[in-house]
Amino acid sequence: MNTADRYTPLAILLHWLLALAIVGAFGVGLYMADLPFSPLRLKLYNWHKWAGVTILALSALRLLWRLTHRPPADPPMPAWQARAAHATHALLYVAFFAVPLSGWAMSSALGYPIVWFGVLPLPDLLPKNPELGEVLEEVHELLAWGLALLVLAHIGAALKHHFIDRDGLLKRMSFGGRR
Repeated sequence: MNTADRYTPLAILLHWLLALAIVGAFGVGLYMADLPFSPLRLKLYNWHKWAGVTILALSALRLLWRLTHRPPADPPMPAWQARAAHATHALLYVAFFAVPLSGWAMSSALGYPIVWFGVLPLPDLLPKNPELGEVLEEVHELLAWGLALLVLAHIGAALKHHFIDRDGLLKRMSFGGRR
Protein backbone atom coordinates (compact mmCIF):
# COMPACT_ATOMS: atom_id res chain seq x y z
CA MET A 1 0.00 0.00 0.00
CA ASN A 2 1.03 3.60 -0.52
CA THR A 3 1.71 5.44 2.70
CA ALA A 4 0.66 9.02 3.23
CA ASP A 5 3.98 10.21 1.82
CA ARG A 6 5.45 7.44 -0.40
CA TYR A 7 4.52 5.32 -3.40
CA THR A 8 4.58 1.53 -3.22
CA PRO A 9 7.81 -0.24 -4.13
CA LEU A 10 6.16 -1.60 -7.31
CA ALA A 11 5.02 1.89 -8.36
CA ILE A 12 8.56 3.19 -7.78
CA LEU A 13 10.08 0.30 -9.74
CA LEU A 14 7.68 0.81 -12.67
CA HIS A 15 8.35 4.56 -12.66
CA TRP A 16 12.12 4.15 -12.93
CA LEU A 17 11.99 1.22 -15.39
CA LEU A 18 9.76 3.30 -17.67
CA ALA A 19 12.03 6.31 -17.25
CA LEU A 20 15.10 4.30 -18.27
CA ALA A 21 13.30 2.59 -21.15
CA ILE A 22 11.90 5.87 -22.50
CA VAL A 23 15.23 7.69 -22.32
CA GLY A 24 16.98 4.69 -23.89
CA ALA A 25 14.44 4.29 -26.69
CA PHE A 26 14.54 8.02 -27.43
CA GLY A 27 18.34 8.01 -27.55
CA VAL A 28 18.47 4.95 -29.82
CA GLY A 29 15.74 6.50 -32.00
CA LEU A 30 17.74 9.71 -32.44
CA TYR A 31 20.95 7.84 -33.18
CA MET A 32 19.56 5.25 -35.61
CA ALA A 33 17.45 7.63 -37.69
CA ASP A 34 20.39 9.10 -39.59
CA LEU A 35 22.49 5.96 -39.94
CA PRO A 36 23.06 4.60 -43.43
CA PHE A 37 21.49 1.23 -44.20
CA SER A 38 23.64 -1.35 -42.42
CA PRO A 39 23.42 -4.34 -40.08
CA LEU A 40 23.91 -1.93 -37.15
CA ARG A 41 20.95 0.19 -38.24
CA LEU A 42 18.74 -2.91 -38.58
CA LYS A 43 19.83 -4.13 -35.13
CA LEU A 44 19.10 -0.72 -33.57
CA TYR A 45 15.68 -0.55 -35.24
CA ASN A 46 14.84 -3.93 -33.71
CA TRP A 47 16.09 -2.83 -30.28
CA HIS A 48 14.03 0.36 -30.61
CA LYS A 49 10.91 -1.65 -31.47
CA TRP A 50 11.53 -4.06 -28.60
CA ALA A 51 11.92 -1.11 -26.24
CA GLY A 52 8.69 0.40 -27.56
CA VAL A 53 6.70 -2.79 -27.00
CA THR A 54 8.26 -3.13 -23.54
CA ILE A 55 7.31 0.48 -22.76
CA LEU A 56 3.77 -0.26 -23.90
CA ALA A 57 3.56 -3.34 -21.65
CA LEU A 58 5.07 -1.53 -18.65
CA SER A 59 2.74 1.41 -19.26
CA ALA A 60 -0.29 -0.88 -19.20
CA LEU A 61 0.92 -2.46 -15.96
CA ARG A 62 1.68 0.96 -14.47
CA LEU A 63 -1.73 2.35 -15.44
CA LEU A 64 -3.48 -0.69 -13.98
CA TRP A 65 -1.50 -0.30 -10.77
CA ARG A 66 -2.22 3.43 -10.62
CA LEU A 67 -5.96 2.91 -11.16
CA THR A 68 -6.08 0.45 -8.26
CA HIS A 69 -3.75 2.27 -5.83
CA ARG A 70 -4.30 5.81 -4.61
CA PRO A 71 -1.14 7.97 -4.84
CA PRO A 72 0.29 9.68 -1.77
CA ALA A 73 -1.09 13.13 -1.02
CA ASP A 74 0.65 16.05 -2.72
CA PRO A 75 2.55 18.45 -0.50
CA PRO A 76 0.97 21.88 -0.17
CA MET A 77 1.36 23.89 -3.38
CA PRO A 78 -0.49 26.60 -5.30
CA ALA A 79 -3.61 25.34 -7.09
CA TRP A 80 -2.17 26.14 -10.53
CA GLN A 81 0.85 23.92 -9.80
CA ALA A 82 -1.37 21.05 -8.70
CA ARG A 83 -3.47 21.41 -11.88
CA ALA A 84 -0.30 21.58 -14.01
CA ALA A 85 1.09 18.47 -12.31
CA HIS A 86 -2.12 16.49 -12.84
CA ALA A 87 -2.37 17.63 -16.48
CA THR A 88 1.29 16.73 -17.12
CA HIS A 89 0.83 13.29 -15.59
CA ALA A 90 -2.30 12.69 -17.67
CA LEU A 91 -0.45 13.72 -20.84
CA LEU A 92 2.49 11.50 -19.89
CA TYR A 93 0.16 8.50 -19.62
CA VAL A 94 -1.38 9.34 -23.01
CA ALA A 95 2.11 9.60 -24.54
CA PHE A 96 3.24 6.33 -22.88
CA PHE A 97 0.65 4.62 -25.10
CA ALA A 98 0.52 6.92 -28.14
CA VAL A 99 4.25 6.87 -28.92
CA PRO A 100 4.74 3.07 -29.00
CA LEU A 101 1.37 2.44 -30.66
CA SER A 102 2.16 4.97 -33.40
CA GLY A 103 5.53 3.27 -33.91
CA TRP A 104 3.88 -0.14 -34.10
CA ALA A 105 1.27 1.17 -36.56
CA MET A 106 4.02 2.80 -38.65
CA SER A 107 6.05 -0.40 -38.71
CA SER A 108 2.97 -2.36 -39.75
CA ALA A 109 2.03 0.09 -42.50
CA LEU A 110 5.59 0.08 -43.84
CA GLY A 111 5.57 -3.73 -43.93
CA TYR A 112 8.18 -4.29 -41.20
CA PRO A 113 6.86 -6.82 -38.69
CA ILE A 114 7.75 -6.66 -35.01
CA VAL A 115 9.12 -9.79 -33.41
CA TRP A 116 9.49 -8.92 -29.73
CA PHE A 117 13.01 -9.85 -28.61
CA GLY A 118 13.29 -11.93 -31.78
CA VAL A 119 10.92 -14.53 -30.30
CA LEU A 120 7.31 -13.33 -30.19
CA PRO A 121 5.84 -12.16 -33.51
CA LEU A 122 3.28 -9.42 -32.94
CA PRO A 123 0.30 -8.92 -35.22
CA ASP A 124 0.30 -6.00 -37.62
CA LEU A 125 -1.93 -3.17 -36.43
CA LEU A 126 -2.54 -2.04 -40.02
CA PRO A 127 -2.26 -3.54 -43.48
CA LYS A 128 0.77 -2.60 -45.52
CA ASN A 129 0.36 0.95 -46.86
CA PRO A 130 3.68 2.77 -47.48
CA GLU A 131 2.02 6.18 -47.91
CA LEU A 132 0.26 5.86 -44.55
CA GLY A 133 3.48 4.50 -43.07
CA GLU A 134 5.32 7.68 -44.04
CA VAL A 135 2.61 9.81 -42.41
CA LEU A 136 2.75 7.65 -39.29
CA GLU A 137 6.53 8.05 -39.22
CA GLU A 138 6.02 11.82 -38.85
CA VAL A 139 3.30 11.28 -36.25
CA HIS A 140 5.55 8.93 -34.28
CA GLU A 141 8.42 11.41 -34.37
CA LEU A 142 6.22 14.33 -33.26
CA LEU A 143 4.71 12.29 -30.45
CA ALA A 144 8.18 11.17 -29.32
CA TRP A 145 9.36 14.80 -29.19
CA GLY A 146 6.19 15.69 -27.28
CA LEU A 147 6.92 12.92 -24.80
CA ALA A 148 10.50 14.16 -24.46
CA LEU A 149 9.25 17.67 -23.64
CA LEU A 150 6.79 16.30 -21.09
CA VAL A 151 9.57 14.24 -19.49
CA LEU A 152 11.79 17.31 -19.28
CA ALA A 153 8.95 19.32 -17.70
CA HIS A 154 8.34 16.47 -15.23
CA ILE A 155 12.03 16.32 -14.30
CA GLY A 156 12.25 20.10 -14.02
CA ALA A 157 9.23 20.23 -11.71
CA ALA A 158 10.58 17.40 -9.54
CA LEU A 159 13.95 19.14 -9.22
CA LYS A 160 12.23 22.45 -8.41
CA HIS A 161 10.27 20.75 -5.63
CA HIS A 162 13.42 19.08 -4.32
CA PHE A 163 15.93 21.94 -4.45
CA ILE A 164 13.78 25.08 -4.21
CA ASP A 165 10.59 24.11 -2.37
CA ARG A 166 12.31 21.38 -0.32
CA ASP A 167 8.93 19.77 0.21
CA GLY A 168 9.95 16.10 0.00
CA LEU A 169 7.99 15.48 -3.21
CA LEU A 170 10.92 13.79 -4.99
CA LYS A 171 11.52 11.41 -2.07
CA ARG A 172 8.08 9.86 -2.64
CA MET A 173 9.40 8.19 -5.80
CA SER A 174 12.92 7.33 -4.61
CA PHE A 175 14.27 3.93 -3.62
CA GLY A 176 15.29 3.40 -0.03
CA GLY A 177 13.73 5.90 2.31
CA ARG A 178 11.50 5.09 5.22
CA ARG A 179 7.93 4.01 4.60
